[in-house]
Amino acid sequence: MSFKNIAVIVVSFFGLQQTQAQVSFKPGLRGGFTFSTISEMHANYKTDFYIGGFGVINIKKHYALQPEINYIRQGSDNVARNYYESNTERVEHRDLQLGYLSFSIINKFTFGPGIQIQFGPALDVLVNDNLAKRESYNDLAFITGIAYRMPSGLTIEGRFKKGALDVLDSDYYYNERNDHYLFGSYNTNINFQLGISYSFGGK
Repeated sequence: MSFKNIAVIVVSFFGLQQTQAQVSFKPGLRGGFTFSTISEMHANYKTDFYIGGFGVINIKKHYALQPEINYIRQGSDNVARNYYESNTERVEHRDLQLGYLSFSIINKFTFGPGIQIQFGPALDVLVNDNLAKRESYNDLAFITGIAYRMPSGLTIEGRFKKGALDVLDSDYYYNERNDHYLFGSYNTNINFQLGISYSFGGK
């Protein structure tokens, strides 16, 4: 074997070792408040909570991949529905609640002393709800947000999460007498999150 080939093998080996040394894994916990509604309907925002766990895979100095499993409560409050009873039209108002087990993959880019840009997809599996009629049990969503990570590992997070699937049967939850709000047939989850997370291991 020539000296050139040996040199290539040695350089490649130490390069691989350096790459592996930069990759690390740290588990963590997160939780906070959710502010959510369902699009294209007359409703108020619902305040609730989320809680979950994650693992930070630090790939490069300024980039990490973060798989997450979260339980998220969302929905809409004061939803108006028109219906007929004994040939009389009535209106009822209900608070709609959906609880999802959410599996997400978050890309995290860190800038400056600890400012993070976060984004990624999520698959939400419906585990509980109080809907009388629903369009789909699961949801696909996209998450984007900003965070500030302290040296201790504590992070303050703000996120926006937008669902892609129609979750509500609008033939049941309709409100044809309200002229001030749009009520369409494509009703998707809209969710804002504000909370904290903590990754074990500090820096």
